[in-house]
Amino acid sequence: MNISYKWLKEYVDFDLTPQATADALTSTGLEVDALTEVQSVKGGLKGLYVGKVLTCEPHPNSDHMHITTVDLGKGTPSQIVCGAPNVAAGEKVIVADLGCVLYDGDHEVLIKKAKLRGVESYGMLCAEDEIGVGTDHSGIIVLPDDVKVGTPAAEYYHLESDWVIEIDITANRGDALSHYGVARDLYAWLKRNGYKTSLHRPDCQSFKVDNNDFPIDVEIENTEACKRYACVSITDCDVKESPKWLQDKLRVIGLRPINNIVDITNYIMMAYGQPMHCFDADMVKGRKIVVRTQPEGTKFVTLDGVEHTLGTHDLSICNAEEPMCIAGIFGGKGSGTYESTRNVVLESAYFHPTWIRKSARRHGLSTDASYRFERGIDPNGIIYALKQAAILCKELAGGKVSMQIKDVYPEPLKDFDVRLNYEYCDRLIGKKLERETLKEIVTSLEMKIKTEDAEGLDLVVPAYRVDVQRPCDVVEDILRIYGYNNVEIPLTLKSSLNIQGEEDRKADLENHLSELLVGCGFFEIMNNSLTKTTYYQDNQLNKYPWETAVKIMNPLSSDLGVMRQTLLFGGLESIVRNVHRKNPNLKFFEIGNCYHYDAAKRTPEHPINAYQQSHHLGLWVTGKRAEGSWTHPDEDSSFFELKAYVENIFHVCGLNADTLVVKRSEDNIYSRGLRYETHQGAVLAEAGVVDLKIKKAFALEQDVFFADFDLTALARAIHRIKFEFKEVSKYPVVSRDLALLIDKNIEFSQIEQIAHKTEKKLLKRVELFDVYEGKNLPAGKKSYAINFILQDDTKTLTDKAIDSVMKKLIHQLTTQLNAELR
Repeated sequence: MNISYKWLKEYVDFDLTPQATADALTSTGLEVDALTEVQSVKGGLKGLYVGKVLTCEPHPNSDHMHITTVDLGKGTPSQIVCGAPNVAAGEKVIVADLGCVLYDGDHEVLIKKAKLRGVESYGMLCAEDEIGVGTDHSGIIVLPDDVKVGTPAAEYYHLESDWVIEIDITANRGDALSHYGVARDLYAWLKRNGYKTSLHRPDCQSFKVDNNDFPIDVEIENTEACKRYACVSITDCDVKESPKWLQDKLRVIGLRPINNIVDITNYIMMAYGQPMHCFDADMVKGRKIVVRTQPEGTKFVTLDGVEHTLGTHDLSICNAEEPMCIAGIFGGKGSGTYESTRNVVLESAYFHPTWIRKSARRHGLSTDASYRFERGIDPNGIIYALKQAAILCKELAGGKVSMQIKDVYPEPLKDFDVRLNYEYCDRLIGKKLERETLKEIVTSLEMKIKTEDAEGLDLVVPAYRVDVQRPCDVVEDILRIYGYNNVEIPLTLKSSLNIQGEEDRKADLENHLSELLVGCGFFEIMNNSLTKTTYYQDNQLNKYPWETAVKIMNPLSSDLGVMRQTLLFGGLESIVRNVHRKNPNLKFFEIGNCYHYDAAKRTPEHPINAYQQSHHLGLWVTGKRAEGSWTHPDEDSSFFELKAYVENIFHVCGLNADTLVVKRSEDNIYSRGLRYETHQGAVLAEAGVVDLKIKKAFALEQDVFFADFDLTALARAIHRIKFEFKEVSKYPVVSRDLALLIDKNIEFSQIEQIAHKTEKKLLKRVELFDVYEGKNLPAGKKSYAINFILQDDTKTLTDKAIDSVMKKLIHQLTTQLNAELR
């Protein structure tokens, strides 16, 4: 939010510099993101001075130019050639000295030494429009005789720069979304730090009702969504351009002036935090305003000409016949204030934040008004804002207040009662503050002390502080004003040593895997846990159905409508972004949480049990494995490349073929894939080729290979594994090959599992090195050529021992898989 430094000084007295003010606000929690000087005249009249024309002679080579000598108070007069008709000796003028920059729109003009018709000129005598203080170009500026020579033009014109303080307002500080709201915090800080100050704002004594010629009735049908609604009519208004002071105030903070009535409502909002709306009173049919929801499917055109479909969850401000405004968000076409408008109705209301937030998101509308209503405004400031707006309408538009203020407030919102115990406050702060200091701070923040005893204070917190309803909130407010930096670090440190916990082991595993993957050429990516609704709603995913998605109650958009159930889609978004930028050869990994909803686990007592969170590692490989190298022909990435990375991860975690069960994946995000389980059935990972339908949805033509590790299950599986180091065996390995004729539906993983179960001591490795399918084989059969590596760590293997192992292997393979030796 943009705050004007000069505007801020209208509500709180202080003499801090703009930078000191920004520092003070940051210390109170209103963090200043930027501090920018804004000049009412571009360039700030720098390099412009008051000069006196000492001599003025006709230019020998021109019929309208004059050669002047001008005293700028620097000792030596300057020779300046001037073409203005009103230049004369003895005049006091505005002079642009050498080095001065003048502005013609966005074009900069540097004043430098020049030769005009053969005569050197060392400056420029200026007209009003040339320096930005007026529009007259008929001649140079002639000043009164009593002006001192050498006076800077900025000083003569009393030019003061304003400063825009850009504050990052957190979502809980709706009370600070105005100049007066920021002034309240600054006032408390100034008072705490010993500055002489006061907080004030204009009173409403000048407000009076001129007549009752235009009464407006108000009815609130939906009292849940609208807690309070007030309005007043102003007749005989002259809708025109706002005065300069009002336009300047709005422009400084980035608002575009429209007309005096609309500008007044924007001024009130930015000054006091109360959003307002102005209706053309003659468009209020039946002279009645009804606050209600609309039937489902109601069409409504807003001021920007866009048609919206309203429903029972959209609150509207209606006349006796039709809606005029989406409450708290956007006005309707035709009901606003135009040059032809003569009578207006000013609206000031309190709408429920949740209703406004949902409607704004539903219709994709975000306005300054909705931004404030969504965070909660001051329900007790509504009438004050309405009166101030009415006073300004009379002053700036010549209108007359033509009704008593209509204020409908069915159930007044109450202030918050909070009990603050001194002991709790001291413990939370970490320092014992003087009791008078505590009381001074809370009262400067407009909290009232209802009662006080030896243990603490009973406070009444104003209703506009929607973020202060608990004792800890009050302590936070005290610390903001007292200053976090004023809480000293203790001289002694009390600590205890803890054994490594689950989180430490989790972090170690993540770091270990990250280092491994980076060493293999992977890049880490990080995607949002919030993702698109369409990923799960429109796709028939057997493992990630729409029913198990964790939906967001109030999504910012459909692109952020659910929590992700898998890391796959975020990685594909990253791949698409890179492929579109001519970077198709990619290896990515991501570590993050996935979220699932299980309705069967939900109970009235424990609804949270239905929500589950699991920790995952995703790997993506796509594009070329090798490309453009003279040492290696181009080679596409393949599933087997990904499979090697997956099994390497298992290997470094201490899991091998003896402890893993490999099956065909049933997850339909893959066109074909593998699933890795423990012998107890826990799924550790799945890897495969991303299905064609999913690729098409992302407009990807190249194959993508994806692996998904359940790190929670993996950590559990390796929890009891101990790594032991042993010497490299000094006895030789033995290699034996078998050519097996097997059914086509048999996979190598089945052969590998049978082999390791058959010989657990001597068999070290099983590898597939050839596959043949074709002629000379029976129908439905294929041939596998498999290599077995045997080794005994205690002695050299004999032929007898080797043959014994191979016979056992052949027997088990022929028995269990009906395999035949070729």
